Amino acid sequence: MSSNTTTLPRDGIARRLWQLAKDLLRLFVMLATTFLGLLAITFFIGRVVPIDPVLAIVGERATQEQYEAARHALGLDRPLIVQFLIYVKDAATGNFGTSLLTAKPVLEDIGRVFPATLELATLATILGVLLGVPTGVIAATRPGTLTDQIIRILGLVGYSMPVFWLGLMGLLIFYGELGWVGGPGRLDTFQEMMFESEVPRHTGMILIDSALAGAWDIFRNALSHIVLPAGVLAYYSMAYISRMTRSFMMNELSQEYVTTARVKGLPEWRVVWVHALGNTLVPLITVIALSYANLLEGSVLTETVFAWPGLGLYITNALMSADMAAVMGGTIIVGAAFILLNMASDILYRLIDPRARAAA
Repeated sequence: MSSNTTTLPRDGIARRLWQLAKDLLRLFVMLATTFLGLLAITFFIGRVVPIDPVLAIVGERATQEQYEAARHALGLDRPLIVQFLIYVKDAATGNFGTSLLTAKPVLEDIGRVFPATLELATLATILGVLLGVPTGVIAATRPGTLTDQIIRILGLVGYSMPVFWLGLMGLLIFYGELGWVGGPGRLDTFQEMMFESEVPRHTGMILIDSALAGAWDIFRNALSHIVLPAGVLAYYSMAYISRMTRSFMMNELSQEYVTTARVKGLPEWRVVWVHALGNTLVPLITVIALSYANLLEGSVLTETVFAWPGLGLYITNALMSADMAAVMGGTIIVGAAFILLNMASDILYRLIDPRARAAA
């Protein structure tokens, strides 16, 4: 009897460990396969674009011998499949080549500029969630009313309006005319010098590093610079999140459990904000993760308008200079971030929804 009672828990633990190992293996295979597909796409796009990487290195006045020597050094005289295998090996080890613009390894450049994009996209996503979810819930609880129509129109404008135009208008009004916010860049010139000399670099994100160092003058200056570009991106993110939240909530509010909760006399705020909204968390996580990933990869125009020294501006400058190593490296990093965010949303989905765990 005692033997059975001790064996069952052990069997249960073994089954859980085996299931966990299978889930991790499946996740790793999926991640590796997706990343390999990303490398294949970027590799073949890099081979078909009308930019000669050899000519960009040696210049137009180079002799044929110099051209062929550089082509051999880059491995471009080898068969295409061999070039791809070398490309995969280099990417897996973080070797994206050397940038023509900075003469530094591309990975080092990305490590310098990516925190700026991460800071901007993260703040914009937080603002988008804080504004988008409540407005979506309010619109869903008042379908067809003036409030619902206003929220939907604001969302439609934010989702369809060109981001660069919103950025330019924001700079003209809030910086040029009213002087409420800081101008292009992450800091004023003097504050940037103070940041470089006095603030330790922990994350590369100025708001966090300056707050940790207690440099509140730099923090306030950085906040005045980031509020406008983050607000522009947040408006775009809010429009998408609000629209999806409204759709999810409309579906949940028509379910029988909501009617039952109301019949039982539960307060309306609890029915809406606890029960109905709680059941939309699973699809909302996916929506927010996709919105975050889109801001990470789609902030190129915003960074260009606001001279924000992030990954988007880095890729744009590299493309204008035919610096294909930097373009390809930046594209891979953005794609990898997109893949990881999707994987993270899938993991959160399984943790929150017991039905997903049971299905797995």
